[in-house]
Amino acid sequence: MRIGFAALVVGYVLSQFYRACLAVLTPILGTELGADAADLSLASGIWFLTFAAMQFPVGWALDKIGPRQTAAGLLAIGGGGGTVMFALASSPVDIQIAMGLIGIGCSPVLMASYYILARSFPAAMFATLGGAVVGIGTMGNLASATPLAWAAEEFGWRNSMWVLCLITMGVATAIALFVRNPAAQEDTSEAAKSDGFLQLFKIRAIWLIAPLMFVSYASAAGLRGLWVGPFMQDIYGLDAAGIGYITLAMGLGMSVGGFIYGPLERMLGTRKWVVLGGSVGTFLCLSYLAFMPDVGVYMTAGLLALIGVFGMSFTMMMAHGRSFIPAHLTGRGVAFLNLCSIAGVGVMQSFSAQAFAFGAASSLSAGYSSLFLFFALPIIAAGLVYLMIQDRVD
Repeated sequence: MRIGFAALVVGYVLSQFYRACLAVLTPILGTELGADAADLSLASGIWFLTFAAMQFPVGWALDKIGPRQTAAGLLAIGGGGGTVMFALASSPVDIQIAMGLIGIGCSPVLMASYYILARSFPAAMFATLGGAVVGIGTMGNLASATPLAWAAEEFGWRNSMWVLCLITMGVATAIALFVRNPAAQEDTSEAAKSDGFLQLFKIRAIWLIAPLMFVSYASAAGLRGLWVGPFMQDIYGLDAAGIGYITLAMGLGMSVGGFIYGPLERMLGTRKWVVLGGSVGTFLCLSYLAFMPDVGVYMTAGLLALIGVFGMSFTMMMAHGRSFIPAHLTGRGVAFLNLCSIAGVGVMQSFSAQAFAFGAASSLSAGYSSLFLFFALPIIAAGLVYLMIQDRVD
């Protein structure tokens, strides 16, 4: 089981890699395939939207079939097939379809890990262990920065994708061989005879946490996954190697963020206020960049890294939401919360090009100011809703 869980964590590393790789490949795909920022914004959004759309079937499959079959099957078919199409792409549309398939393939791996943690470990350990999974998995952000830029330059982006296809299929095979499904747990009450998701939607706390889940991760993932590349190229004239260093800094911040929220919960004895503190930090960093988008390379890199740190409250919100979910709805509950988070990234990523274009009518600098405000303002609105939720720790 240790090998199987490690394989799921590596699968999440791949998930983080794929959602962020377009930022580094932006200049190359623009030159070879004619893909502009709008094309790649849509491709990134499609990854998140297909990932999000899969959370309903993934949640049902985790509860009814188990994490082993769910994660291994989808990663092999979607992830393997998507990387093949990416490697063979001849147009921006091919990249968009490939990213959609890869999103389907990556959709179950983190939820399979969380399902096992929720069902096999004490509830009080969920946030810390879940944060460790995210922290380790976020190393995929690092691999999609400077290492990917180097590999694409040395071996070509197509050859790099073929290697990633082999790695993806190897991880799917390891999950199929070594993951063990937790024992099934069914609710025999009258309420259990109705649809599980309908039961879930009757929990008030879920609707108080959903808006912040929708917008909080979107800024870190959206910027790291796509906009860091064009931003640093347009404002500071950085090349692929320079962009790789900036995305590396932001990826390190996201990895650190994944690890620190669990210990902060234990230290402060609260989940609600830890999450709100991270949300305020994200808002302040985004606002600074919105009003001073050309503050300098080093200051910008630091602010982007801090957005990575503050923006990783995902696991803490997941632990907070899970504490309201009955055991027999674990799979569907964590999958729905994940859907809110990933759908938020997909929706905001899809409209981010329009937010940029709104300001860019005046200047490039104004375009990026508009973009940062687009990510910042919804965090405050969603945080006001989250204020009404009951604080709960295990």
